[in-house]
Amino acid sequence: MSSKSLVSAIGRRRRGSRRFGVAVATATVVAFTGGVAQAAPDLGSSGSSDTGSLDAGSLASGSVGAGSSIPPALQEDPGPPPPVRDDITTAAIVAESSPTAQTQRLTVASPALRREVTLDVLLPADRSTARPVLYMLDGVSARNNKSGWMTHGAPEFFADKDTNVVMINGGRGSVYTDWDQADPKLGWNKWETFIAEELPPLIDAKLGTNRVRAVAGLSMGGQAAMMLTHRHPDLYRGVAAFSGCFTTDDTLGRLTIQTSVTSQGGDPTNMWSSPNGPQWSEHDSVKNAEKLRDKQIYLSVGNGIPGKYESNTDPKTLAVGVALEVGSKMCTEKLESRLDALKIPVTVRYESQGIHAWGYWTEQLPKAWPTLRKALGL
Repeated sequence: MSSKSLVSAIGRRRRGSRRFGVAVATATVVAFTGGVAQAAPDLGSSGSSDTGSLDAGSLASGSVGAGSSIPPALQEDPGPPPPVRDDITTAAIVAESSPTAQTQRLTVASPALRREVTLDVLLPADRSTARPVLYMLDGVSARNNKSGWMTHGAPEFFADKDTNVVMINGGRGSVYTDWDQADPKLGWNKWETFIAEELPPLIDAKLGTNRVRAVAGLSMGGQAAMMLTHRHPDLYRGVAAFSGCFTTDDTLGRLTIQTSVTSQGGDPTNMWSSPNGPQWSEHDSVKNAEKLRDKQIYLSVGNGIPGKYESNTDPKTLAVGVALEVGSKMCTEKLESRLDALKIPVTVRYESQGIHAWGYWTEQLPKAWPTLRKALGL
C-alpha cells in the first residue's frame, strides 16, 4: 500500500467503524515498521511483544496474544542493555555539570534501576523563589544520553518560564513502567519506582522546588505520563500527553504496548507477565480515569494526514507515522469520552493534520502551556 493509498483509505473510514481503524493501524505498522529504525528520532512510541506472532484472531474479542507485532528483521536494535550494579543502595545525585547558565546535567544513582541515569534540567528564568517542576518523558526510542526534548524545542520554549524542567533520559521501549523481570534486549526496568519514588525528593532538595509537580510526554511518554498521574494522584497536579494511547486492557491498548516494546526487540511478557494478569487493568488510564479528577489535563493528537513536515519523508516512515497517529487519535477520543462521562474537565486539541512525528509535538508545547502553567501554579 502506498502512503497516498493509505491516507485515502483512512479518509474513507466509515463513521464509528473502530475495528476498521484498528485494522488499518495494525496492518500498516506490521507492514511498514522497518521505517521506525530509520526514523526513530522523528517517531514516538507504538507498542508490542516478543518473537512469536500476533494473535490476530483476538481483535474481535478485545484481547491480544503474547506474540510480536514487529518481526525481528524490522526491529530497531537498541544496542546492549545498560549493565546493572548491585552496589547502589541509596538513591543519590552523584554527578552534575552546567553546560549553560540555564541548563544542568545531573547523574542519579538509582537502586530501583540498579544503574546510573542522567537527567537534562532546565532552570527557571527567575530563581529568586522556590519554583515548581515539570517532568518530561520521551517516546519509544528514548536515548540514555540526551532527551529528545533538548533538541526539539524545550530549551527555547522554557527560556523565559519560571519552572524547573526535568527531562529523563533512557527508558527505551519500557513504557516507563516497572517490569516484572529483566528483558534480554531492554534490560532491567523499574522506571515507575525511579520516577515516582526515588527522583522527586532528590530533585526537590537539589533544585529547591516548591514541591508542585506536573508531567508531560509524547507518544509512549504521553501514555506513561497519564499512567503515572492516575497511579500517583498525590504526586502530580497536571499532565499533558501528545499522541498517546491511554488504554492497556483493550485491543488497541494491548497492540500499542506490544508494538512499543517489540519495536525495540523487547518482550512484553517480561513487563506485566500474563496478558490476562491484573497489571494490564491497573495501568489502564481509561479504566482508572476517576483518579484523574481535579487534575489539569491536556491532550493533543493529529489525524494522520501528512502536513508541512512531510514534504521529504520517505514512504515507509510516512506510512508508519500515519498509522500510529490514527491509532493515537482513537485512543485520545476514548479517554476524552470517559473523562466527559465522569464530568472531569479536559482540554483536547485535535489538529487538522499531522502524523506521529516530532515537528508536531514541538508545536504542542506552547499550546499545552496554559494547562501546565495552571497545574504548576504559575
